[in-house]
Amino acid sequence: MSPIPTGRLFGTDDGTDLVLTRTFRAPAGDVWASITEPERTARWFGPWEGDAAPGRTVKVQLVFEEQQPWSDLRIDACEPPRRLAVSSVDEHGAWHVELLLEESDGVTELRFVQHLDTVDGIGEIGPGWEYYLDLLVAARDGSPAPGFDAYYPSMQAYYTGLTTSGD
Repeated sequence: MSPIPTGRLFGTDDGTDLVLTRTFRAPAGDVWASITEPERTARWFGPWEGDAAPGRTVKVQLVFEEQQPWSDLRIDACEPPRRLAVSSVDEHGAWHVELLLEESDGVTELRFVQHLDTVDGIGEIGPGWEYYLDLLVAARDGSPAPGFDAYYPSMQAYYTGLTTSGD
């Protein structure tokens, strides 16, 4: 079965937000640990090192990327267990991401938001985040990790279409 794209685009005063969600049958604190503790982030994104605090920069290894590069990631906001905002500037541009958690009756929704200045490249960006979020799901529930080829290029048309559909 192929993964189904879930991302949506929302216009903002400053650009566009790409929003994807995943739901977990777990308390927010447990999901928070999956997105903030280095030994747990290593399972789906990559390990990180450094003094993690708002205004500080940590180094993150992108273990699911070619050549497993290390990248600087600035912690813009950290409000456990409900909001983590990070940013990075690299050769691909500036990235501003928020992970927002909301728990109700033992079920936690993770809302992933990338604040975009432009929708250029959304056909590559969207499938990439779908892949990483599904890696998070697999890491948490013990299912096999998906392969990136199930996401790209098959989801590219969906995401490119979002820029012309009025979402």
